[in-house]
Amino acid sequence: MTFRRARGAFAAAALSLALLPAVASAAPGPASPPGATPKDIDRLVARAQAAFQVPGASVAIVKDGQVLFAKGYGVRQVGRPEPVDAQTLFGIGSNTKAFTVAALAMLVDEGKLHWDDRVADLMPGFRLYDPYVTRELTVRDILTHRSGLGTGSGDLMLFPPSDFTRAEILHNLRYLPPASSFRSRFAYDNLLYILAGELIPQLTGQSWEDFVQTRILDRLHTGCRATLKMIDGDPDVARPHVVIDGKLTSVPPDPSTAYDAAGSIQCNAAGMAAWAQIQLADGKLPDGSALFSAAQHRQMWTPQTIEPVAPDAQGLTRTHFRDYGLGWGLEDYDGVERVSHTGGLIGMVTYVSLVPEKGLGVIVLTNQQSGAAMSAIMMSLLDAFVGAPKRDWVAYYSARDAEQAKLGAGADQKADAAIAAAGGQAALPLDAYVGVYHDVWRGDATVRREGERLRLVFSRTQGLQGDLKPMTGNVFVVRWDDRSLKADALVNFRTGFDGTVSGMTMKPVSPTTDFSFDFQDLDFTRTAAR
Repeated sequence: MTFRRARGAFAAAALSLALLPAVASAAPGPASPPGATPKDIDRLVARAQAAFQVPGASVAIVKDGQVLFAKGYGVRQVGRPEPVDAQTLFGIGSNTKAFTVAALAMLVDEGKLHWDDRVADLMPGFRLYDPYVTRELTVRDILTHRSGLGTGSGDLMLFPPSDFTRAEILHNLRYLPPASSFRSRFAYDNLLYILAGELIPQLTGQSWEDFVQTRILDRLHTGCRATLKMIDGDPDVARPHVVIDGKLTSVPPDPSTAYDAAGSIQCNAAGMAAWAQIQLADGKLPDGSALFSAAQHRQMWTPQTIEPVAPDAQGLTRTHFRDYGLGWGLEDYDGVERVSHTGGLIGMVTYVSLVPEKGLGVIVLTNQQSGAAMSAIMMSLLDAFVGAPKRDWVAYYSARDAEQAKLGAGADQKADAAIAAAGGQAALPLDAYVGVYHDVWRGDATVRREGERLRLVFSRTQGLQGDLKPMTGNVFVVRWDDRSLKADALVNFRTGFDGTVSGMTMKPVSPTTDFSFDFQDLDFTRTAAR
């Protein structure tokens, strides 16, 4: 899942966030350049918190083998006084992927695995939609987003939280048609990292979470945990937040364990600083022993799949290339190589950047799903350390958020206008749409009539149910009850030659909807009428 950018007016009550206490655990040394001194960072984070309604954040910087800075800002949960510190645990989302790669690298070092082993040889019964891809897909392929699956394909089995098991998700991979040819383009996915995680019990007899906890996280000595369930009542945990109708709102953390290898680790600034130091030291721990070999580390940071470069990247950061390695993004940034990744769960986003030739690592953790805040903090600190021209990243991301909000609002207004024009009248009587619909990988969804309205209810989750509003012909808009999703969808009912409703397809209303809501990949067939 990518981070979901929260929108809405900045409530007056949130203005006090910049004044909340910050707890420091380390102070920068003399190597901190202008723009990254303690006071500079304090001002930067306070400004980003205020601009993007972020209740809590934690920032860490490592340089030349030392932790220069690790500090928390704001609060763990809005409306409560407990402060964020350098030990506060955050869900790091897709930054978990680099840990999964590290676990596999350890198995490569032990001779139990090779990067170019075929997955079908390691996982009996494994299947994708295309028999050729099933046969040829390698471990390297499932780590580099080049399988041919579409961006976020199948993520509706993960988000909103569902009861799909890892075994069910891996089985259902065979039903997801490719969006491109094998190894032809980059398309970010989560499901194949779940598959990568399941290689570990297949090869070792130890679950992914136990392997990562005991063989990696425990060696950081910072209290980080492989999953939310492993926190064991630790009170120093950040709560996720979203902005709903302009109001900053605390939401429950995602309890799912199905996507663990793709995004479940709970870590803090101190732990991520230790992780950055290991990465910058070619896999070596502080005692000189190797977590993984330098040879495997080179594999992680070797370009594998070409990524598109955003149109404005050359002008902003002089970025000319962008690639994906094994669990890491690779690019040039104002004349230096940058290794980075972001991570997001509902209500929480994180960012890690490493600049190897500078011995630099920067970590930003936040408990609000505004990607703008973490990006503004990250880019400002990177600029300071690499000597780039000073840029106002808070202003830049504020303007970009406003553009995205305008784009999303335009799509919503267009749908609302069509709903108003329909006057509540569908092409067919409401009862004609009622029934159970089945998608081969997502399962059942039910259309119910409640009085003079229709309701769409997905199975396997409590998060996808809402009113269906007629728009034009047999096209409806579903407005989900959970407004924090920001993922309303168009529903197109199809009919047979006899005029009877036979199925439905969907797609997001707004182009700004997070890609993990892959409604466009669904193809429901009506299996039972009312």
